[in-house]
Amino acid sequence: MLKAILLFAVGLVFLIKGGDWFVDGATGIARRFRLPELLIGATVVSIGTTLPEVMVSTTAALQESGSIAYGNAIGSVICNTSLIAAITVAVKPGKVDRKALRTPVIFFFLAAVFYAGIAYTTGFFSRTVGVILLAGFVVYMVITVLQMKGSPNPPADDEPEEKERPVWLDLILLVVGAALIAVGANLLVDNGTIIARALGVPETVIALTFVALGTSLPELVTAITSLAKGHGALSLGNVIGANLFNLVLVSGMAITVNPFQIPEGVQLLGHNASLVMDIPVMFTVMLLLTVPAMIRGKLSRWQGITLLCVYAAFCALQFVLPMLG
Repeated sequence: MLKAILLFAVGLVFLIKGGDWFVDGATGIARRFRLPELLIGATVVSIGTTLPEVMVSTTAALQESGSIAYGNAIGSVICNTSLIAAITVAVKPGKVDRKALRTPVIFFFLAAVFYAGIAYTTGFFSRTVGVILLAGFVVYMVITVLQMKGSPNPPADDEPEEKERPVWLDLILLVVGAALIAVGANLLVDNGTIIARALGVPETVIALTFVALGTSLPELVTAITSLAKGHGALSLGNVIGANLFNLVLVSGMAITVNPFQIPEGVQLLGHNASLVMDIPVMFTVMLLLTVPAMIRGKLSRWQGITLLCVYAAFCALQFVLPMLG
């Protein structure tokens, strides 16, 4: 048990550091092609920070651990929204660019409705569903790139330009980062499963809490960095983008490589807890975060505090329900 916990922790460290190096390497290479900073951020960096979730869910699906693949995607959306975004909003609420948020918010809810529709009707995520989700990811990326091409470039910052790394170093960061993410994902899935079984806790619970939090750490680091630089409201766009990627890219990839049934384990009110609590909570926290921001064009401290309370209650219930059952 102790060995599993230590290896689980090592897996988390590998995921975090691997994601960091992968993003650094990919960004460095992208800049060599003189791609706009906004384009790099919306594509390379966003995908890079979501790679831990992609690897964990895909690895879990390949190892027939559909409950971890499923729980990691939904749990990451809930964690990103009600913990990561909530911290930045509670500490420093601010104005948001409603126009910039419109596309990712619309795409997220379209993907979420489709995802939930499959869960509530058939309960089986087929390869066709995975392909549709991945197609949604491609469409979103194309629209984002086209929108950025039509937008004027922002004025350059007064900060001194970073010294360009040699290309071989960027390639090493890219390859080593990807390798660490792959190894970390394996360690996380294997040992997360061992810990869940030893504690008598369903794998879905571990995925919805510890695994989801671990794979969301890159987003947390980004949010804290933005907050420290006085750009707390900017992290909202990053969180919504990451949430969309969790549904269309993370889930899409896992489902495509190995379709799976919605996990059945914990019961709430006589029904699958995922359908009664997890999916409704995912919708609730995203609505609570985005609707007031889209209507008023700013974030309020009460949103952050409310979301943090929801996350604390959600995590507590995840561990209490199996004991009650």
